[in-house]
Formats: sequence, C-alpha cells, structure tokens
Amino acid sequence: MLAGGRSGAQGGAGGRRDKRGVLALLLALLLGVWGIKSERKFRQERLARLIDKNPMATDEELALSLSVSVGTVRLDRALLGVPELRERIRRMAREAGDKLKSLSQSEIVGDLIELEPNRLAISVMRTARDMATCASDFISDRYVYAQAGSLAVAVIEAASVMVESMRGKFKKFARVGDVLVARAKAGAERDGRRIVSVRTRVGTEEIFVGRFIMEISS
Repeated sequence: MLAGGRSGAQGGAGGRRDKRGVLALLLALLLGVWGIKSERKFRQERLARLIDKNPMATDEELALSLSVSVGTVRLDRALLGVPELRERIRRMAREAGDKLKSLSQSEIVGDLIELEPNRLAISVMRTARDMATCASDFISDRYVYAQAGSLAVAVIEAASVMVESMRGKFKKFARVGDVLVARAKAGAERDGRRIVSVRTRVGTEEIFVGRFIMEISS
C-alpha cells in the first residue's frame, strides 16, 4: 500500500509538472505572438510618420530607414492603406493644381505637390536620360532653372505673373535618376512685385538657390 501510495504521489507530481510545462510553453508562445504584433505596430507607426514627414520617400528609402526589406514596407503600406509613391504624387498634384491661378498645371515643370498661394509651393521632378547633357549623366541646368522658374510663378495668386529678374546659383550638378525637390517661398507684395526664393534639393543636398523678382498684375 505504501509503495502504491508513493507511486501515485509521484505520478500526480509528474502530471502537475507536465501541466506547468504546457502552460509555460503556451505563455511563451502568447508572449512571442504579442511581441511580434507589438513590433509590427511600432514599425507601422514609424512608417506612417516617415511618409507623413516625406511623402516623396521611395519604398527603398523607407526600407533603409526602418532596417527592413522593401517587401515588408510594401505590405505595411497596404495594411495602412497608404498608396505607392506615384499615386501619392498624383493625389497631391490634383489637390495643389486646384489652387493654381497664375498658370495652368501643364505649364509646371515637374509635379506640383503642395501650394499655399502667396506663401509656399513645392514641386518634384524625376530626372531622365533625355535631360542629360551630351555624353554625361549630368542634368542640363536649364531643367533645374525651368522647375524653379515655373514654381516661382505658381506660388503667386494673380492673373498675370512674370519673372522680372533672377539671381541664382547652381551649387551642385544633378544626375540622371535624381529626384529634384524645389521649394518656393513668397515674400510680401510691394509696388506690384514680390520676391520669391526657391531652393532645390536632391535628398538632403542643396543644388540650386534662386531669388526671383516677380512682376504681378491682376
């Protein structure tokens, strides 16, 4: 009887250990799943902030910032309902184009993606091989100037806007494949004129700075 009692006690203890082991395994699995979900949520929140800060960021640039694969970025974008770069540009261009008054959207060199009349404007231009100078990868400066000049006109809300004069400096050459982001800021109107400053960047590097004096007529 005593031996049988010990055997039963040992069996009961073994059963309890097995149950504790199973519970520990289930807890570990649950914590692992929770950890994965938390990591994904945190990553998606970071992705949303990055895109909000820089709508022009490519999937490759976002993947580099988040230290994940491009496929992961595309999946997270889809789950967040964020469209790809080209569609984001199209949407922003439509919204900004509705505010244009000084010229038509087809006259903008590049894509106008933001416009606050008489305050600021932003356009982007993806460079191509046919913009390069002969036998090189450098983009002809006339395209850089054309983007800046059209943006200086676009930022002003008036029936007629002309460039009266301009002082500019090309600080660095752009290359084929670069994305040029131009930002224009308009000063106060005085005697039918406004000063508009335009800065063009490739990534974080400034490649052009221009100061335009614009003649305005209603």
